Amino acid sequence: MTPWHVVELGTLSYRDAWAMQLALVAQRQRGEVPDTLLIVEHPHVFTLGRRRESAANVLAAGEVEVIEIERGGDVTYHGPGQIVAYPIVLLNEGERDLHRYLRNLEEAVIVTCQRFGIAADREPGKTGVWCGPPERRQKLCSMGIACRRWVTFHGLALNVTTDLAYFGRINPCGFDSKVMTSMAAQLGVASVAETTKALTEELGRALRRQV
Repeated sequence: MTPWHVVELGTLSYRDAWAMQLALVAQRQRGEVPDTLLIVEHPHVFTLGRRRESAANVLAAGEVEVIEIERGGDVTYHGPGQIVAYPIVLLNEGERDLHRYLRNLEEAVIVTCQRFGIAADREPGKTGVWCGPPERRQKLCSMGIACRRWVTFHGLALNVTTDLAYFGRINPCGFDSKVMTSMAAQLGVASVAETTKALTEELGRALRRQV
């Protein structure tokens, strides 16, 4: 197990957390800091990934800021009640497979949801974590990563008590907004604090990192 540092940032603007990620990536490349997991909630924001059509999938941003970033994927929403996890990790020789890295992130979220009684799983050909019967699949967690010199950044956003109405302003990840759900919508009630604790533990297991 590789040691890492877990930092819970509370609520922080997207731009500030993004700058923190970029600084940590450079420091990790130079060996100045250990692998680091940032856990944060953002004020309302839409982010555009590298997919060409991502800007066109913003339907009506209104007062919510739209930020173009370097992660993979399409447009997504971040806001209160959503746990955002940014693993800044140097992938070792045996870990340098970004598809496998994404599957590990998915596994951590799947097990976290299962700990709270949600039968979450993967949807073939679609990144992220999903739930529900075949005829009505819904997405609990969106993912988009970037990697520089084998140091990862960006990550995942798990909807816990998220106001799903904000997804109606976009086509999230290119899908109709009705595809999005949250742990609270599935369970009737959910706790950001309890879910954060579980997700942090499961990310450590899936990525073979420990505090």
